[in-house]
Amino acid sequence: MQLQRSEMHRFEARGEPFVYLVPSAAVFQLDPISAAVLDGLNGEARDARHIVDELSDRFAADDVTTTLEELVNVRALRHEGSPSNEVPLDLPPEEMPLQNLVLNVTSKCNLSCGYCYEYGDDRLSEASAMPDMMSDETARQSVDLLFEEAGPSPVVHLTFFGGETLLNLRVLKEATHYARAKGAEVGKRVEIGLTTNATLLKPDVITWLIDNDIGVTVSIDGPKEMQDRFRIFQSGEGSYGVIEPKVRELLRRHRRRAIGARVTLTQQNLDVQRIFRHLSDDVGFLEVGFAPVTTSTCRDYAIDEDGYVRMLGAFEELGHEFVEATVAGRHHAFSNVKETIEEIHKGVSKAYPCGAGLGLLGVSTGGDVGLCHRFAGSGDHTLGSVTEGIDKSGQRQFLEEHHIAYKPDCHSCWARPLCSGGCYHEAQTRYGSTKSPNLHYCDWIRSWTHTCLELYGELATRAPGYLGRLDA
Repeated sequence: MQLQRSEMHRFEARGEPFVYLVPSAAVFQLDPISAAVLDGLNGEARDARHIVDELSDRFAADDVTTTLEELVNVRALRHEGSPSNEVPLDLPPEEMPLQNLVLNVTSKCNLSCGYCYEYGDDRLSEASAMPDMMSDETARQSVDLLFEEAGPSPVVHLTFFGGETLLNLRVLKEATHYARAKGAEVGKRVEIGLTTNATLLKPDVITWLIDNDIGVTVSIDGPKEMQDRFRIFQSGEGSYGVIEPKVRELLRRHRRRAIGARVTLTQQNLDVQRIFRHLSDDVGFLEVGFAPVTTSTCRDYAIDEDGYVRMLGAFEELGHEFVEATVAGRHHAFSNVKETIEEIHKGVSKAYPCGAGLGLLGVSTGGDVGLCHRFAGSGDHTLGSVTEGIDKSGQRQFLEEHHIAYKPDCHSCWARPLCSGGCYHEAQTRYGSTKSPNLHYCDWIRSWTHTCLELYGELATRAPGYLGRLDA
């Protein structure tokens, strides 16, 4: 029996060898026999009997034979000639429940952020045809669509987005009341959240958010000089002085949900450590997440190669802090590492980079249904409307064409189970097609995933109870 190593990625944590198995997206800590077997199979196929003989001076033959069987069973080893990096075309079922509907309740904003994608090239041709504000009727129709497409799921998720979401507070209130009433009627729990720039967080608005148990994500880029670099009012005035007291009041009063900060990183704003310290330690956010700006390379705020290196170094430092805090039983707010570690623990293997067009859809102010909130209102990526329903054939075609099986650039990448090519909107912006993998940050993704695997291995040996709670 000729055996070969399957596609895998080796790493160490606290001096112990681990392996990430790409076919199954599983992580195993290697015992001495397993490590010796895999080290001896670096490239070529070997006969099982020869492997046993070569290791006979170190391990009992029966133990090596048992280990070989176990490694085959977990797909760490494969029989010679079997595919090494096969990517199966495992399409989702025909009837897919809609789990999260994002309502772009307004296309307008009271800020004029220099990097905003709201008026990107994919939307300019449609902008004049869209109303500035979503109507009560469109919001109710959106909620109806969510419940119609939710299937048997006991929970549905409704998310409000913009523009600046709170500019259309009246519709938010109407849609929230309508969704909660409909949920009670059909026996489904409704989870509601929104994203805001925090400029309109008046006391009565905060009271409404608390009373209705609405999750809040605040778009904020850090301390004053970082926030005011791009996140400015149309007058040119910076927004930090306006939002800082409002955010502190929101965090002081809204204790039912973890309030998150969402930071957009640009070439001019890459001091990740300082941003994190300010938002977590000084302001008090319980979750702080970072995302590089989505833009074409011609923009001066686009992150260059050296910028990605700086970002990776800062992420690694915060990742190690996260582990030390978790081992000590303390909360740490760095959500990027938390989310990736949870995906690793659950063995996530993505055929698609996210839920866009799958379990998540976006609705434009005029009621068109798009792939996600970033594509809502983009005519080339419309999948129906709230009045006519979801274009199931168009949705199916999209999912077939965008499956990772049709991204050959990804097939040789060991990190593909956790990436699957990356954000569709980023690909559209950078390469002009949602079908393209985001090749400009492949090295970054592999490096960051490797770091997260190392951190996962540390948690597995030092804080297994934390990982156990992720199964709940």
